[in-house]
Amino acid sequence: MPLFRCGFCLMVLSCLTVVCKAQEPNFPIDDEIKLLLTQTERAVGQYKPLLDQEESLFGAKRKEAVAKDREVVHGLETAIKGFRKNPQAFNSNLGFAFFEWIDDADRNTLLCASGASTQAVSLMLDGKAAKARSLAQLSQSCMDMSSLLYTVGENAGALYARYVASVETLAKQGSEVAQKCTDILKKNGINPNKP
Repeated sequence: MPLFRCGFCLMVLSCLTVVCKAQEPNFPIDDEIKLLLTQTERAVGQYKPLLDQEESLFGAKRKEAVAKDREVVHGLETAIKGFRKNPQAFNSNLGFAFFEWIDDADRNTLLCASGASTQAVSLMLDGKAAKARSLAQLSQSCMDMSSLLYTVGENAGALYARYVASVETLAKQGSEVAQKCTDILKKNGINPNKP
């Protein structure tokens, strides 16, 4: 019986090795995550002055929206600090939250661009060219920022998609190994216990 157990263990280990080598999970590595953090940090650094400019040009009209935008920025800054300490934390639900914040910031810059351009046209029609010009410049800056945030968001989404695919690969491998072990046990007349 002890010889059977040793042989059985060797057979299971060889099955595990074959299955695990067949599909290697491709989790995002620290360097890729750190690059994403640097990109996000730079984008947030450029985004914050736009919020100040939006608040000063629109005044009380957009105060609440800008306050919510600042919450998104704060969330991103907090996540960046946390991921700098532990980049692999990105490979969890936190990575999805990070991706959502980037997407929120991108959407908010588009709203800024749209609102500023609409207001600029209205002011231009009223003959207030100076303020209209300032709003048109804000609109263009927000569009540029949206493009940058979109690119950063695409990078974050690609890394998170790799994380999800890797988790799925590991789950499939675990299921295959469990099935192979169950088949081996059944073949040798041993009934596997169900939890």
